[in-house]
Amino acid sequence: MTAFNAVRFRVKPGRDQEFLDAHKDIAGNWPGLKHVNMIKTGDRSYCIIVEWADMDALTNARPNMIATLNSFRDALDDLGGGLGVTDAVAGPVVLALK
Repeated sequence: MTAFNAVRFRVKPGRDQEFLDAHKDIAGNWPGLKHVNMIKTGDRSYCIIVEWADMDALTNARPNMIATLNSFRDALDDLGGGLGVTDAVAGPVVLALK
């Protein structure tokens, strides 16, 4: 069953393009990745939403996700509330509407 993960980020001032550039090559490098959308949710705030073939593909990609995050971690601001620099959620699709 298809799965999704979503991660919220806040970028340090002046580092938006560096943050976006770090994500440009991920689609071709992660087996099971079906689609990626990066949305801008506010000033310096972004959310990436990734569609996966299934939960196994998502789970197997975690080392790649961590490596990618580590490549731009210093460009991120703390989200506050004890979250650190990311707010991530993931799970299988339980309802799909057109």
